Amino acid sequence: MAVLLKIAWRNVWRQRRRTLLIAIAMGVIMSMLVLFDGVIVGFEQSIYGNAIQLLGGNIQIHAPGYNAKTGQNPLLPIDNPDGLIQAAESNPNTVVAAKRIVTGGLVTNREGAFSVSIIGVETDKEAHISPVADNIIAGRYLKPDDGDLIVIGQGLAAAMDLSVGDRVTMAGGSIHDQTRQRTMIVVGIYDVGVPTVEKGMIYLSLAEAQSLFGLDGQVTEIVVSLKQIGQEPPVVEQINRELPGYEIDTWVNSMPELKQTMDMKTSVMSVFGIILLTVAAIGILNLLMMAVFERTREIGIVGALGLKPREIMLMFLLEGTLIGVMGAVLGAILGLTFTAILGEIGIDYTQFADLTEYTALITGKIYPKFLPLKVLNHAITLALIAALAALYPAREASRREPAEALHYV
Repeated sequence: MAVLLKIAWRNVWRQRRRTLLIAIAMGVIMSMLVLFDGVIVGFEQSIYGNAIQLLGGNIQIHAPGYNAKTGQNPLLPIDNPDGLIQAAESNPNTVVAAKRIVTGGLVTNREGAFSVSIIGVETDKEAHISPVADNIIAGRYLKPDDGDLIVIGQGLAAAMDLSVGDRVTMAGGSIHDQTRQRTMIVVGIYDVGVPTVEKGMIYLSLAEAQSLFGLDGQVTEIVVSLKQIGQEPPVVEQINRELPGYEIDTWVNSMPELKQTMDMKTSVMSVFGIILLTVAAIGILNLLMMAVFERTREIGIVGALGLKPREIMLMFLLEGTLIGVMGAVLGAILGLTFTAILGEIGIDYTQFADLTEYTALITGKIYPKFLPLKVLNHAITLALIAALAALYPAREASRREPAEALHYV
């Protein structure tokens, strides 16, 4: 095997220019895939990450029985919320964990009645979770001691013809299934570029929500914000280990449509990457087919010297695989270099913020990230495709009769 590998390595460099062109082509294609993977991850963190924070955080913790009544917006108090906060924030992947009260209700004025989600928040912590605080376009965000003040979205403000300082009547169910209503003053209006959110979510201080809904000192939800999406499992495992018995959901469960979108994107890109690598593999097929015809006499000589057909076939397979490995190494180096550079300077996508609801959540530059496991997968795929491309030429070489090949001119 070592001798065959040595011969194959020598043969790879017999047509130095041709070999380098194919290896460089495969390396450039792989580097493009590595860079694109990094851009996609940065894109996910910016867009999907913001969407996840806006719609409820990476992880949501509720009292037992919540999911069975989730369609009814149950106000089930959580036992030991401070312990849950401590358990979540002790994990290095956690940015912040915050208490909430979430229920459904109505807001009404002379323009009509609108169904909304009423969210009581810890205002000092929410700035680290939801992008709402950073996207106030009129008035201000909430303060911890705010009383009958709410922050509403631009979509709801337009539908109800509201501006800062206007009053609305807000009604929602209390812990005892009684309807509580209160006149609230609009203190701020936010615009995150997602009309469905802006029209359906209003915010008030946690203390005001506790007072309004009869939850003195209690909360119904803990939301956990993480540094990156994908870090949820170890945090959930740690919370379950330290404080078992709660219903813990991640955005994967609570926002399945978002997960499906990301999975579909990944599948499409995987197919696209294989197509690109296959195109490059055609170059290897062409190179080795030419080598078979150019080295017919040589194949006859090594066959006459005792090299078995399967060993001749293995030699050509090794040549194709070596070219694939060269391309993989070059692609990994180029991909790492490009990703590192763009990871430092970023890619400005703000000009595309108005294209869709999701892109509206872009708050600045996209920073690509280098993914070693993805690079390894691409490298293995590249080597396999190169070996497969070499299979037919290798088979043709192994079928040459030594006596006939020796007389080939």
